[in-house]
Amino acid sequence: MSYRIGLVGKPSVGKSTFFNAATMNDVPEGAYPFTTIDPSVGEAYVRVECAAPEFGHTCTPNHGYCADGVRFVPTKLVDVAGLVPGAHEGKGLGNQFLSDLNETDVLVHVVDFTGETDLEGEPTDDHDPREDIDFLENELDMWYLDVLEKGIDRYHTGYHGAERDIETDLAEQLSAFGITEDEIKQVILALDLALDPDTWDAADREALAREIRIRTKPMVVAANKMDTEAAQDNWERVTADPEYDHLTFVPVSAHAEKALKQGDERGVLEYRPGDRDFEVTADLPEKKAAGLERIRAFVDAYGGTGVQEVLETALFEELGAIAVFPGASSPQDDGTFLQDCFVLPDGSTAEDFAYFLHSDIGDGFLHANDVRSGRQVGADAELDHRDVIEVTTTN
Repeated sequence: MSYRIGLVGKPSVGKSTFFNAATMNDVPEGAYPFTTIDPSVGEAYVRVECAAPEFGHTCTPNHGYCADGVRFVPTKLVDVAGLVPGAHEGKGLGNQFLSDLNETDVLVHVVDFTGETDLEGEPTDDHDPREDIDFLENELDMWYLDVLEKGIDRYHTGYHGAERDIETDLAEQLSAFGITEDEIKQVILALDLALDPDTWDAADREALAREIRIRTKPMVVAANKMDTEAAQDNWERVTADPEYDHLTFVPVSAHAEKALKQGDERGVLEYRPGDRDFEVTADLPEKKAAGLERIRAFVDAYGGTGVQEVLETALFEELGAIAVFPGASSPQDDGTFLQDCFVLPDGSTAEDFAYFLHSDIGDGFLHANDVRSGRQVGADAELDHRDVIEVTTTN
C-alpha cells in the first residue's frame, strides 16, 4: 500500500505552494479561488534514518533516495480541491471534494495564519484563523452526520428484514470511512451513550459523528506563512486556545521550502529537505541574498520550514505508521542491501510484512529474522519502526 496524505484548505492560503514545495511539481498557484479544480497527486517524501550504515554498507534505493544517512521514503500527496463553506451541501465542488477527500488516509489542513484571507479565499484584514479550522471541521462533521443518519435509518427500517445491533448497521453505512463494528461500539460507549439510537438527541448524534470523524480522519494543521509577524501573533492565540487541544499544529513556510529547493536545484545553495540550515554556494545579488538570510532566520528559529515536519507528523504521529526495511542476514556488498524501505500501519506483524511484499511470499511464510539481532521471529510478532526484517518463505 502507499499512504495518501490529503492536502486541504480554503482557496488562496498557499495550499498549492505547499504541494509544489513538497513534491516539486508544478501545479498552478494563484491568489484567487479555485486555482486548483481537480486533485493533483504528487510524490512527497518522509525522512527515516537509514539503517545501512549500521551494517557498514551504503544503499542504492529502488524508490526515493538517501542523503547523508537519511532515507527519503516516497508517499503520495493529494492536493484536494473545492473546500468552501457548504461543501457538504454540494456548494463549490461539493460531492467531488468529499469523495476525493475520502480517498486519503490523513489530512493536512493548510491555514493562512496571517489572517489575510476570508472564508471564501478573498483578501481581507484581521481574519481569525480559528474560523478556518472551525469551518473545515464543521464541514467534515456534517458530512459524517449525514452518513450516520442514514445508518440510523437503516437500523430503524430493519435492513433486509433483520434485527441487528446498532453498531452493525452504522459500521456498514460508515464502511467507507474504515471503521469497524467494535470501534463504533467503543465510540458510542466512550460518549456515555446507550446502544439505542432512540435515546440520542440531535446533540448526541452530532457528537458521535464528530468523534468518529476525529478517529477516522486524523488531521494536522499546517500553520502557513509563519515567516510573518501577523502569523506569529496569531500562532500564540490559536495554539493556546484549549478548544483546539485535539489538533496538532506545525509552523510552516511553504514559500521558504520552495525557495530553498529551487536554490538547491540551481546550484546556488545546498539544502537537504527538513534541515534547519543551508549553505549558500554562489554569489547572489544583494536582494536575493537578503531574502535567503530572512529564510535562514526563520528555519533557525523554527527548526526548519515545517513542510517535512508536517508530512512526518501526519504519517508517523497521527497515523502511527512505521517504516520497515526488507533485509538479508548475509548481505552482499553489491549495492542491493536495503534497497527498499516501506511505510506500514502500526501493529503490522512479520506475516503482514510478508504479504505486503507479495501475496505469494505471505502464502508461503515460514518465519522472519530480525537482521539486527539475528533473532528469529514468528508470524504474529509486531514490528517496530526502522526494523530490518528478512522473510523466509516456501515461495
